[in-house]
Amino acid sequence: MAVNDAYAEDLPYWKTSQSAPDKWLERIGDMIRKSGGEVLQQGFLQSNGRAAYMLMFSLGENRFKITWPVMQSKDQKSDYAAKVQAVTMMYHDVKNRLVTAMVHGFRAAFLEYFLLPDGRTLGIIAEPELLSSVPKLLGG
Repeated sequence: MAVNDAYAEDLPYWKTSQSAPDKWLERIGDMIRKSGGEVLQQGFLQSNGRAAYMLMFSLGENRFKITWPVMQSKDQKSDYAAKVQAVTMMYHDVKNRLVTAMVHGFRAAFLEYFLLPDGRTLGIIAEPELLSSVPKLLGG
């Protein structure tokens, strides 16, 4: 099963928290600030039946943007639980990357979410575009 085909119930943190999504976003912001960073924007996005949480922040000289999808539930009556799950997963991802940053630095730990000048992140650049850019990035 591909991750995009998974239902919320099939993924970690399903109905494991009583905290509201906003509380989880607040916790993420607290972790970022304790690491010397600043939360620039955050919010919930919904369009065409899809939803996600977005967080833009800076750490050092670097800017990052995370867009974390809310997975669809099997019964489609558990939208709130799916929202809690999504932002809980985002919290644990950021927490893990902040620990990794203690060893490898912020940019390496959050490379997937590194915000480019055109508003895209490195994680969403198409593979052919990325591969053609590698020689330029390495000075070749």
